[in-house]
Amino acid sequence: MKDKNRRQKKGPAVAGAARSGERIRQASPIRAAGAKPQAKAVAKHAGAARVEPAKRQDFGVDAAKAVPERAARPAASQPPEQQRKLIARTGEKPAERVPVILETAGSNDYRLIDSGAGEKLEQYGPYRIVRPEAQALWPRSLPAHVWEKADAVFTGDTDEDGMGRWRFPGTALGETWPMRLLDCDFHGRFTAFRHVGVFPEQLAHWSWMKARIEAADRPLKVLNLFGYTGVASLVAARAGAEVTHVDASKKAIGWARENQVLGRGETLPIRWICEDAMKFILREERRGSRYDIILADPPKFGRGPNGEVWQLFDNLPLMLDVCREILSPDEAALVLTAYSIRASFYSIHELMRETMRGRGGLVESGELVIREGGTDGRTVGRALSTSLFSRWTSA
Repeated sequence: MKDKNRRQKKGPAVAGAARSGERIRQASPIRAAGAKPQAKAVAKHAGAARVEPAKRQDFGVDAAKAVPERAARPAASQPPEQQRKLIARTGEKPAERVPVILETAGSNDYRLIDSGAGEKLEQYGPYRIVRPEAQALWPRSLPAHVWEKADAVFTGDTDEDGMGRWRFPGTALGETWPMRLLDCDFHGRFTAFRHVGVFPEQLAHWSWMKARIEAADRPLKVLNLFGYTGVASLVAARAGAEVTHVDASKKAIGWARENQVLGRGETLPIRWICEDAMKFILREERRGSRYDIILADPPKFGRGPNGEVWQLFDNLPLMLDVCREILSPDEAALVLTAYSIRASFYSIHELMRETMRGRGGLVESGELVIREGGTDGRTVGRALSTSLFSRWTSA
Protein backbone atom coordinates (compact mmCIF):
# COMPACT_ATOMS: atom_id res chain seq x y z
CA MET A 1 0.00 0.00 0.00
CA LYS A 2 1.43 3.36 -0.91
CA ASP A 3 2.52 5.42 2.04
CA LYS A 4 0.71 8.71 1.78
CA ASN A 5 2.64 10.03 4.74
CA ARG A 6 6.22 9.35 3.89
CA ARG A 7 6.39 8.52 0.26
CA GLN A 8 5.82 10.82 -2.51
CA LYS A 9 2.85 11.24 -4.77
CA LYS A 10 2.82 12.29 -8.36
CA GLY A 11 4.14 15.74 -8.86
CA PRO A 12 7.29 17.71 -9.61
CA ALA A 13 10.27 16.49 -7.69
CA VAL A 14 13.05 18.94 -8.42
CA ALA A 15 13.18 21.74 -10.86
CA GLY A 16 13.95 20.23 -14.22
CA ALA A 17 14.32 16.72 -12.78
CA ALA A 18 12.38 13.51 -13.20
CA ARG A 19 9.70 12.67 -10.67
CA SER A 20 10.82 10.96 -7.53
CA GLY A 21 9.38 8.66 -5.63
CA GLU A 22 11.95 3.26 5.60
CA ARG A 23 15.36 5.08 16.05
CA ILE A 24 17.67 2.38 23.47
CA ARG A 25 20.08 5.03 23.27
CA GLN A 26 22.33 2.19 22.32
CA ALA A 27 22.22 3.16 18.69
CA SER A 28 25.74 3.12 17.43
CA PRO A 29 27.01 5.97 15.28
CA ILE A 30 25.63 5.90 11.79
CA ARG A 31 27.74 4.06 9.34
CA ALA A 32 28.18 5.49 6.00
CA ALA A 33 18.76 3.07 4.07
CA GLY A 34 13.25 1.87 3.94
CA ALA A 35 11.98 3.68 5.18
CA LYS A 36 8.35 5.38 5.01
CA PRO A 37 6.68 9.59 4.59
CA GLN A 38 4.06 10.73 2.48
CA ALA A 39 3.86 8.20 -0.02
CA LYS A 40 7.04 6.48 0.91
CA ALA A 41 7.18 8.19 -2.28
CA VAL A 42 9.95 7.76 -4.60
CA ALA A 43 11.74 9.59 -7.27
CA LYS A 44 10.29 6.69 -8.83
CA HIS A 45 11.62 5.83 -12.10
CA ALA A 46 12.37 3.00 -14.43
CA GLY A 47 12.34 -0.55 -13.19
CA ALA A 48 8.94 -2.16 -13.14
CA ALA A 49 8.19 -4.05 -9.99
CA ARG A 50 7.21 -7.66 -9.74
CA VAL A 51 5.02 -9.72 -7.51
CA GLU A 52 5.98 -13.33 -7.14
CA PRO A 53 4.32 -16.19 -5.28
CA ALA A 54 5.45 -16.18 -1.69
CA LYS A 55 6.30 -19.88 -1.73
CA ARG A 56 8.95 -19.46 -4.36
CA GLN A 57 12.46 -18.84 -3.13
CA ASP A 58 14.05 -17.71 -6.39
CA PHE A 59 15.55 -14.56 -4.93
CA GLY A 60 16.75 -11.67 -7.03
CA VAL A 61 14.67 -12.26 -10.16
CA ASP A 62 14.68 -9.35 -12.58
CA ALA A 63 11.85 -7.04 -11.53
CA ALA A 64 11.21 -5.92 -15.08
CA LYS A 65 10.30 -9.46 -16.13
CA ALA A 66 8.01 -10.22 -13.26
CA VAL A 67 4.29 -10.68 -13.66
CA PRO A 68 1.86 -9.79 -10.86
CA GLU A 69 0.55 -12.83 -9.07
CA ARG A 70 -3.17 -13.46 -9.27
CA ALA A 71 -3.97 -14.74 -5.83
CA ALA A 72 -7.08 -16.84 -5.41
CA ARG A 73 -9.82 -14.87 -3.66
CA PRO A 74 -12.14 -16.35 -1.08
CA ALA A 75 -15.52 -17.43 -2.33
CA ALA A 76 -17.28 -14.69 -0.37
CA SER A 77 -17.63 -11.26 -1.94
CA GLN A 78 -15.78 -9.36 0.79
CA PRO A 79 -12.05 -8.79 0.45
CA PRO A 80 -9.87 -11.03 2.66
CA GLU A 81 -9.11 -8.26 5.14
CA GLN A 82 -12.83 -7.90 5.85
CA GLN A 83 -13.29 -11.64 6.29
CA ARG A 84 -10.32 -12.04 8.63
CA LYS A 85 -11.33 -11.18 12.20
CA LEU A 86 -9.08 -10.39 15.12
CA ILE A 87 -8.15 -13.47 17.12
CA ALA A 88 -9.08 -13.36 20.81
CA ARG A 89 -5.70 -13.66 22.53
CA THR A 90 -5.32 -15.20 25.96
CA GLY A 91 -2.48 -15.69 28.39
CA GLU A 92 -0.11 -13.28 30.05
CA LYS A 93 1.04 -10.16 28.28
CA PRO A 94 4.76 -9.96 27.47
CA ALA A 95 7.14 -8.20 29.82
CA GLU A 96 7.61 -4.52 29.04
CA ARG A 97 10.27 -1.86 29.04
CA VAL A 98 9.19 1.77 28.64
CA PRO A 99 10.04 4.38 27.74
CA VAL A 100 12.95 3.45 25.51
CA ILE A 101 14.75 6.12 23.51
CA LEU A 102 16.58 4.74 20.49
CA GLU A 103 19.14 7.35 19.53
CA THR A 104 20.99 7.76 16.25
CA ALA A 105 24.19 9.77 16.12
CA GLY A 106 26.05 10.87 13.02
CA SER A 107 28.81 9.69 10.70
CA ASN A 108 30.56 10.90 7.59
CA ASP A 109 27.59 10.15 5.31
CA TYR A 110 24.81 11.44 7.54
CA ARG A 111 24.39 13.74 10.50
CA LEU A 112 21.92 16.20 11.93
CA ILE A 113 23.92 19.42 12.05
CA ASP A 114 21.39 21.73 13.70
CA SER A 115 17.65 22.23 14.12
CA GLY A 116 15.22 24.88 15.25
CA ALA A 117 12.59 27.40 14.15
CA GLY A 118 10.63 24.62 12.45
CA GLU A 119 13.51 23.39 10.27
CA LYS A 120 16.47 21.00 10.34
CA LEU A 121 19.91 21.23 8.74
CA GLU A 122 21.37 17.85 7.77
CA GLN A 123 24.38 16.43 5.99
CA TYR A 124 23.54 13.74 3.41
CA GLY A 125 26.73 12.56 1.78
CA PRO A 126 28.30 15.61 0.11
CA TYR A 127 25.26 17.85 0.52
CA ARG A 128 23.89 20.04 3.31
CA ILE A 129 20.11 20.09 3.16
CA VAL A 130 17.46 22.22 4.90
CA ARG A 131 13.97 20.74 5.34
CA PRO A 132 10.87 21.60 7.39
CA GLU A 133 10.63 19.94 10.82
CA ALA A 134 7.55 20.74 12.91
CA GLN A 135 9.02 19.21 16.07
CA ALA A 136 12.00 21.58 16.10
CA LEU A 137 10.27 24.09 18.38
CA TRP A 138 13.44 25.60 19.84
CA PRO A 139 15.69 28.32 18.38
CA ARG A 140 18.61 27.39 16.14
CA SER A 141 21.99 26.86 17.79
CA LEU A 142 24.19 27.78 14.84
CA PRO A 143 24.40 31.23 13.24
CA ALA A 144 22.50 32.13 10.10
CA HIS A 145 25.56 32.04 7.84
CA VAL A 146 25.92 28.27 8.49
CA TRP A 147 22.36 27.62 7.39
CA GLU A 148 22.76 29.90 4.39
CA LYS A 149 25.53 27.67 3.04
CA ALA A 150 23.09 24.81 2.48
CA ASP A 151 23.28 23.11 -0.92
CA ALA A 152 19.53 22.43 -1.11
CA VAL A 153 16.46 23.88 0.63
CA PHE A 154 12.96 22.39 0.43
CA THR A 155 10.32 25.05 -0.14
CA GLY A 156 6.56 24.73 -0.34
CA ASP A 157 3.96 23.01 1.78
CA THR A 158 5.42 22.29 5.22
CA ASP A 159 2.90 19.53 5.99
CA GLU A 160 4.31 16.02 5.90
CA ASP A 161 2.22 15.23 2.83
CA GLY A 162 2.70 18.60 1.20
CA MET A 163 4.32 18.96 -2.19
CA GLY A 164 6.97 21.49 -2.91
CA ARG A 165 10.18 22.23 -4.73
CA TRP A 166 13.87 22.20 -4.00
CA ARG A 167 15.83 25.43 -4.17
CA PHE A 168 19.57 25.25 -4.77
CA PRO A 169 21.23 28.43 -3.41
CA GLY A 170 24.53 27.67 -5.15
CA THR A 171 25.10 25.27 -8.00
CA ALA A 172 22.10 23.36 -9.34
CA LEU A 173 22.33 19.72 -8.25
CA GLY A 174 21.36 16.52 -9.98
CA GLU A 175 18.37 14.51 -8.88
CA THR A 176 20.36 11.72 -7.23
CA TRP A 177 23.65 11.18 -5.45
CA PRO A 178 25.40 8.12 -3.94
CA MET A 179 25.34 7.41 -0.21
CA ARG A 180 26.52 4.64 2.10
CA LEU A 181 25.13 3.60 5.50
CA LEU A 182 25.78 0.37 7.41
CA ASP A 183 28.02 -0.79 4.57
CA CYS A 184 25.17 -0.48 2.05
CA ASP A 185 25.29 1.76 -1.02
CA PHE A 186 22.14 3.53 -2.23
CA HIS A 187 20.94 6.65 -3.98
CA GLY A 188 19.79 9.76 -2.17
CA ARG A 189 17.18 11.60 -4.20
CA PHE A 190 15.41 14.95 -4.07
CA THR A 191 11.69 14.10 -4.10
CA ALA A 192 8.63 16.29 -4.34
CA PHE A 193 7.70 15.51 -0.75
CA ARG A 194 10.93 16.76 0.85
CA HIS A 195 12.19 13.25 1.57
CA VAL A 196 15.46 11.96 0.20
CA GLY A 197 15.09 8.17 0.11
CA VAL A 198 16.35 7.19 3.54
CA PHE A 199 15.12 7.75 7.09
CA PRO A 200 18.28 7.76 9.20
CA GLU A 201 16.49 7.44 12.53
CA GLN A 202 15.77 3.84 11.49
CA LEU A 203 19.46 3.05 11.75
CA ALA A 204 18.90 2.17 15.40
CA HIS A 205 16.53 -0.62 14.32
CA TRP A 206 18.73 -1.66 11.41
CA SER A 207 21.86 -1.92 13.57
CA TRP A 208 19.94 -4.06 16.07
CA MET A 209 18.58 -6.25 13.26
CA LYS A 210 22.00 -6.62 11.62
CA ALA A 211 23.57 -7.81 14.90
CA ARG A 212 20.73 -10.28 15.46
CA ILE A 213 21.07 -11.75 11.97
CA GLU A 214 24.85 -12.06 12.21
CA ALA A 215 24.61 -13.79 15.59
CA ALA A 216 22.11 -16.41 14.37
CA ASP A 217 23.28 -19.94 13.60
CA ARG A 218 21.21 -20.07 10.40
CA PRO A 219 19.97 -17.65 7.73
CA LEU A 220 17.03 -15.77 9.23
CA LYS A 221 13.95 -14.94 7.15
CA VAL A 222 13.13 -11.22 7.21
CA LEU A 223 9.89 -9.62 5.98
CA ASN A 224 10.11 -5.88 5.29
CA LEU A 225 6.60 -4.43 4.95
CA PHE A 226 6.16 -0.97 3.41
CA GLY A 227 9.81 -1.36 2.45
CA TYR A 228 10.21 1.88 0.43
CA THR A 229 13.63 2.19 -1.22
CA GLY A 230 15.02 -1.03 0.21
CA VAL A 231 17.88 0.10 2.42
CA ALA A 232 16.69 -2.02 5.37
CA SER A 233 16.29 -4.99 3.03
CA LEU A 234 19.83 -4.55 1.73
CA VAL A 235 21.23 -4.26 5.26
CA ALA A 236 19.45 -7.49 6.28
CA ALA A 237 20.50 -9.40 3.16
CA ARG A 238 24.14 -8.35 3.46
CA ALA A 239 24.09 -9.54 7.09
CA GLY A 240 23.05 -13.01 5.90
CA ALA A 241 19.23 -12.99 5.94
CA GLU A 242 16.77 -14.15 3.28
CA VAL A 243 14.60 -11.09 2.68
CA THR A 244 11.10 -10.52 1.34
CA HIS A 245 10.55 -6.83 0.56
CA VAL A 246 6.95 -5.64 0.05
CA ASP A 247 5.81 -2.23 -1.18
CA ALA A 248 2.75 -1.21 -3.20
CA SER A 249 4.62 1.37 -5.29
CA LYS A 250 6.19 0.13 -8.52
CA LYS A 251 8.44 3.17 -8.54
CA ALA A 252 9.62 2.45 -5.00
CA ILE A 253 10.45 -1.10 -6.01
CA GLY A 254 12.30 0.22 -9.05
CA TRP A 255 14.33 2.57 -6.88
CA ALA A 256 15.10 -0.27 -4.46
CA ARG A 257 16.32 -2.43 -7.33
CA GLU A 258 18.57 0.41 -8.49
CA ASN A 259 20.00 0.60 -4.98
CA GLN A 260 20.69 -3.13 -5.12
CA VAL A 261 22.56 -2.75 -8.40
CA LEU A 262 24.47 0.31 -7.13
CA GLY A 263 25.84 -1.76 -4.27
CA ARG A 264 26.67 -4.70 -6.55
CA GLY A 265 24.19 -6.81 -4.62
CA GLU A 266 22.35 -8.48 -7.49
CA THR A 267 22.99 -11.91 -6.02
CA LEU A 268 21.67 -11.03 -2.57
CA PRO A 269 18.68 -13.21 -1.50
CA ILE A 270 15.92 -10.58 -1.78
CA ARG A 271 12.44 -11.06 -3.22
CA TRP A 272 11.05 -7.72 -4.43
CA ILE A 273 7.25 -7.84 -4.27
CA CYS A 274 4.95 -5.05 -5.45
CA GLU A 275 1.67 -5.58 -3.65
CA ASP A 276 -0.66 -4.22 -1.00
CA ALA A 277 0.94 -5.19 2.34
CA MET A 278 -2.29 -6.42 3.97
CA LYS A 279 -3.17 -8.63 1.03
CA PHE A 280 0.30 -10.09 1.03
CA ILE A 281 0.43 -11.02 4.72
CA LEU A 282 -3.11 -12.43 4.65
CA ARG A 283 -2.08 -14.73 1.82
CA GLU A 284 1.10 -15.69 3.68
CA GLU A 285 -1.04 -16.58 6.70
CA ARG A 286 -3.22 -18.86 4.58
CA ARG A 287 -0.12 -20.52 3.16
CA GLY A 288 1.44 -21.09 6.56
CA SER A 289 4.53 -19.00 5.76
CA ARG A 290 6.79 -17.99 8.65
CA TYR A 291 9.33 -15.20 9.20
CA ASP A 292 11.91 -14.70 11.93
CA ILE A 293 11.92 -10.88 11.83
CA ILE A 294 9.13 -8.66 10.55
CA LEU A 295 9.70 -4.93 10.02
CA ALA A 296 6.54 -2.83 9.60
CA ASP A 297 6.67 0.89 8.89
CA PRO A 298 3.08 1.63 7.80
CA PRO A 299 1.84 5.05 6.69
CA LYS A 300 -0.80 7.09 8.44
CA PHE A 301 -2.94 6.91 5.30
CA GLY A 302 -2.42 5.27 1.94
CA ARG A 303 -3.92 3.60 -1.09
CA GLY A 304 -2.88 0.34 -2.64
CA PRO A 305 -2.38 -0.31 -6.37
CA ASN A 306 -5.99 -1.46 -6.79
CA GLY A 307 -7.64 1.25 -4.72
CA GLU A 308 -7.18 -0.43 -1.34
CA VAL A 309 -7.48 2.10 1.48
CA TRP A 310 -5.21 2.05 4.51
CA GLN A 311 -6.03 3.99 7.70
CA LEU A 312 -3.45 3.44 10.42
CA PHE A 313 -5.77 3.53 13.43
CA ASP A 314 -8.39 1.38 11.69
CA ASN A 315 -6.11 -1.23 10.13
CA LEU A 316 -3.12 -1.51 12.44
CA PRO A 317 -4.67 -3.97 14.96
CA LEU A 318 -5.46 -6.49 12.21
CA MET A 319 -2.09 -6.03 10.56
CA LEU A 320 -0.24 -6.81 13.80
CA ASP A 321 -2.58 -9.74 14.49
CA VAL A 322 -1.75 -11.30 11.12
CA CYS A 323 1.96 -10.57 11.58
CA ARG A 324 1.88 -12.53 14.83
CA GLU A 325 0.49 -15.54 12.97
CA ILE A 326 3.30 -15.53 10.42
CA LEU A 327 6.12 -15.15 12.94
CA SER A 328 8.36 -18.15 13.52
CA PRO A 329 7.32 -20.22 16.55
CA ASP A 330 10.68 -19.94 18.29
CA GLU A 331 13.15 -17.05 18.04
CA ALA A 332 11.31 -14.14 16.45
CA ALA A 333 10.91 -10.36 16.48
CA LEU A 334 8.28 -7.86 15.32
CA VAL A 335 9.29 -4.21 14.89
CA LEU A 336 6.67 -1.49 14.36
CA THR A 337 7.43 2.14 13.55
CA ALA A 338 4.73 4.82 13.49
CA TYR A 339 5.68 8.04 11.76
CA SER A 340 3.89 11.39 11.83
CA ILE A 341 0.86 10.41 13.92
CA ARG A 342 -0.80 12.22 16.77
CA ALA A 343 -0.58 9.59 19.47
CA SER A 344 1.47 8.53 22.44
CA PHE A 345 3.90 5.65 22.04
CA TYR A 346 1.84 4.00 24.78
CA SER A 347 -1.00 3.48 22.30
CA ILE A 348 1.08 1.21 20.05
CA HIS A 349 2.89 -0.24 23.09
CA GLU A 350 -0.32 -1.54 24.65
CA LEU A 351 -1.58 -2.74 21.28
CA MET A 352 1.63 -4.71 20.77
CA ARG A 353 1.39 -6.30 24.23
CA GLU A 354 -2.23 -7.30 23.67
CA THR A 355 -1.38 -8.73 20.25
CA MET A 356 1.46 -10.83 21.68
CA ARG A 357 -0.44 -12.22 24.69
CA GLY A 358 0.59 -15.77 25.47
CA ARG A 359 3.86 -15.67 23.51
CA GLY A 360 6.05 -14.37 26.30
CA GLY A 361 9.02 -12.26 25.34
CA LEU A 362 9.53 -8.54 25.81
CA VAL A 363 7.90 -5.42 24.36
CA GLU A 364 10.05 -2.29 24.25
CA SER A 365 8.44 0.95 23.13
CA GLY A 366 9.30 4.61 22.94
CA GLU A 367 10.69 7.08 20.43
CA LEU A 368 13.34 7.25 17.75
CA VAL A 369 15.51 10.35 18.00
CA ILE A 370 18.44 11.86 16.13
CA ARG A 371 21.13 13.73 18.05
CA GLU A 372 22.54 16.99 16.71
CA GLY A 373 26.25 16.80 15.98
CA GLY A 374 27.19 20.27 14.79
CA THR A 375 29.23 21.04 11.70
CA ASP A 376 32.08 18.78 12.83
CA GLY A 377 29.84 15.85 13.79
CA ARG A 378 31.32 15.79 17.30
CA THR A 379 29.47 18.62 19.06
CA VAL A 380 26.70 16.90 21.01
CA GLY A 381 23.48 18.88 20.81
CA ARG A 382 19.76 18.38 21.25
CA ALA A 383 17.77 15.26 20.39
CA LEU A 384 15.14 15.56 17.67
CA SER A 385 12.26 13.10 17.97
CA THR A 386 11.13 11.61 14.66
CA SER A 387 8.94 8.53 15.23
CA LEU A 388 7.23 6.25 17.70
CA PHE A 389 8.12 2.58 17.83
CA SER A 390 7.24 -0.68 19.53
CA ARG A 391 9.40 -3.81 19.28
CA TRP A 392 8.51 -7.32 20.48
CA THR A 393 11.20 -9.96 20.81
CA SER A 394 10.73 -13.56 21.87
CA ALA A 395 13.94 -13.53 23.88
